[in-house]
Amino acid sequence: MAKINFGGVWEDVTTLEEFPLAKAKEVLKNETIAVIGYGIQGRGQSLNMRDNGIRVIVGEGDYSWNKAIEDGFVPGETLFSPIEAAKRATIIQYLLSDAQQKEMWPEIKACLKEGNALYFSHGFSIVYKEQTGVIPPPDIDVILVAPKGSGRTVRTNFLDGSGINSSYGVFQDFTGRATERTLAVGIAIGSGYLFPTTFEKEVYSDLTGERGVLMGCLAGVMEAQYNILRENGHSPSEAFNETVEELTQSLIRLVAENGMDWMYANCSTTAQRGALDWKNRFRDAVAPVFAQLYKSVLTGEETRIVLEAGNSSDYRERLQKELEAIRDSEMWQAGAAVRALRPERRKKD
Repeated sequence: MAKINFGGVWEDVTTLEEFPLAKAKEVLKNETIAVIGYGIQGRGQSLNMRDNGIRVIVGEGDYSWNKAIEDGFVPGETLFSPIEAAKRATIIQYLLSDAQQKEMWPEIKACLKEGNALYFSHGFSIVYKEQTGVIPPPDIDVILVAPKGSGRTVRTNFLDGSGINSSYGVFQDFTGRATERTLAVGIAIGSGYLFPTTFEKEVYSDLTGERGVLMGCLAGVMEAQYNILRENGHSPSEAFNETVEELTQSLIRLVAENGMDWMYANCSTTAQRGALDWKNRFRDAVAPVFAQLYKSVLTGEETRIVLEAGNSSDYRERLQKELEAIRDSEMWQAGAAVRALRPERRKKD
């Protein structure tokens, strides 16, 4: 491990220098990894491991079966039903949705053999075991690698050579090899670097982040600003460009390169002054909402909502309607028009 200073706090991280792919392949040479669930995360991780020379099979039902075949997994050889794949594995990557993990757990549990590793990319099922019923037997390793991005990004970052940061944790170490198995799989799926966490900290931060800055808060504040601009007579194009396009195509890239202070330093004096004057007002305004959100995560209320929604027979239909409402809103219809006018897309046309 390497010691890195994160804003005055020293933390341990693991990179390819400390744990190269060759070492990961050595650790995993006698393992068969079964990815249960060929959804967005399962697809990205399984393809990356396969490309890295790891023995990986996929367990999938009807929903993404044909997609797995299109990606080169072969029925009866590297593609099986979830239960058959789990029976053949030494490391089971349990990458179904949280609601599906609860539903299938009794069948998966019956497939576990002494010394197996049960792998998660989210601490949800283990931490909220009172609601999910996911309680592993004591004679297996229970491990976690949680990429800090969607499965699509796990794959695209792997293909462009940049990798994706991941947290990792060990909930149960039966074999004495749980940590090295975790790090090996973390490297095999294409992590840029790995930093330690616990199942509890991973799920608390993840649920807060998704509902907060990463998705829920981001979408909400964009809608608020866009609506205010429209109410004051600005055109859809102007409102969208000032709310979304400039953020995603310019400013956030400056933040990604060198941080928020660097982005501020590379903007106009007017923008700098206004941002600095208003930053703390926005922080103080939303802080109570974030406190309420974290409490809802900590108490398991968010888990209850997710599981109830996921277990509803018409969930996919209701979800589709909610997503269509976003897509069909004026703001995101304006966004589609703006994206179509980007020079790179006009060149393709």
